[in-house]
Amino acid sequence: MASLLRPAPWGLFSWRGYCSRGTQGRLSAGFVEALKAVVGSPHVSTAAVVREQHGHDESMHRCQPPDAVVWPQNVEQVSQLAALCYGQGVPIIPFGTGSGLEGGVCAVQGGVCVNLTRMDRILELNPEDFSVVVEPGVTRKALNTHLRDCGLWFPVDPGADASLCGMAATGASGTNSVRYGTMRDNVLNLEVVLPGGRQLHTAGRGRRFRKSAAGYNLTGLFVGSEGTLGLITAATLRLHPVPEATVAATCAFPTVQAAVDSTVHILQAAVPVARIGEQSRHSKLNCCVAPTLFLEFHGSEQALAEQVQRTEEIIRHNGGSHFSWAKEAEERSRLWAARHNAWYASLALRPGCKGYSTDVCVPISRLPEILVQTKEDLEAWRLTGTIVGHVGDGNFHCILLVDPEDPEELLRVQAFAEQLGRHALALHGTCTGEHGIGLGKRQLLLEEVGVVGMETMRQLKATLDPRGLMNPGKVL
Repeated sequence: MASLLRPAPWGLFSWRGYCSRGTQGRLSAGFVEALKAVVGSPHVSTAAVVREQHGHDESMHRCQPPDAVVWPQNVEQVSQLAALCYGQGVPIIPFGTGSGLEGGVCAVQGGVCVNLTRMDRILELNPEDFSVVVEPGVTRKALNTHLRDCGLWFPVDPGADASLCGMAATGASGTNSVRYGTMRDNVLNLEVVLPGGRQLHTAGRGRRFRKSAAGYNLTGLFVGSEGTLGLITAATLRLHPVPEATVAATCAFPTVQAAVDSTVHILQAAVPVARIGEQSRHSKLNCCVAPTLFLEFHGSEQALAEQVQRTEEIIRHNGGSHFSWAKEAEERSRLWAARHNAWYASLALRPGCKGYSTDVCVPISRLPEILVQTKEDLEAWRLTGTIVGHVGDGNFHCILLVDPEDPEELLRVQAFAEQLGRHALALHGTCTGEHGIGLGKRQLLLEEVGVVGMETMRQLKATLDPRGLMNPGKVL
């Protein structure tokens, strides 16, 4: 293990409190005035505190502030900003709610941060076609509040109230993906401002079809591109009917293996479960608590009764116990609160410590193996952490508690995260199922896709962004 303890080359664990406060000066006064001419003086800031707020996300990557922050109000302004920056060789960093977990908004080369949150209109709703068009400032919760009275909803739920275009940019998913899919399955079209300012509609202007065999899948190219190919200024999303009835449940298991076995058996039995989450905790100070499954079922009253009965049989067969079932919205929220509040519950394990989250995804059949291995690795590295997962799709997260004043522990956390990523790759999985590559997983991406895969990605990047100014330093 000692051989794995090496300094982080990409700035992980340089805590936000140590954010560089170098004086703003990379951009000339004339360039800043040109920015103000595009969006108006109130919508441009070079203040240090504002720049620092935009130099980090929710990850542990070192705060690297941009040289200026701008708030455009429409796609035309975004196009003008992109053309201005690109023409002057200034890096462009898109910014949504800042809820990312891999340093995707860090301005590693300075430049202009384009905060898109003030473009927050729902542009078009087509209930008969189950689609909606949103600007980048619209968040998941805001959209579902807007849809409340039309019998539709957008189910992709990463936990945070992230912006929907930001979720498209990172290829987000959540516990609902076992039934409703990820963002890749629910984005029908994107409006993208390319680095030089041109506007691209990835499926054609105004189109909202469910399927197509026409040409390359440009929409799929930009979903998960993490702001490295362009700025997403609108997304056409697929909506779903609100289920007639919903039932949620939690149950405890004697081992992680038993919990994962139940998940696999439920899916193999074709039970149309809507959400499956798993949580277990390990502390070097305390014993492990019982692994817990969180489940949710959507459908008609009659269908739900059958699903619940079949699921309970499978769970009992695998040693599950302590069932809690909830049908009413308030009760369901209470049951899922433990899963949704996993981050804050984890922080409570070691008061005063910081949280670091990493994720991987493997084929479902390999989940028992990697979860058991991860639990053993937490013990071997002497780390305190929580494992939470969207186990229905093979994706899980480790939330680790770190003492920022203990450099040796920081290195152990880094080594554990790299080891976890490589374990996932060895089991034919991926180094990230949801968080993205950002700054921290670029080496793992190379190991995952290989030299030819990486070269192909770089060629695509060079074609769309020949000057390398779109969110530089990320992914590749």
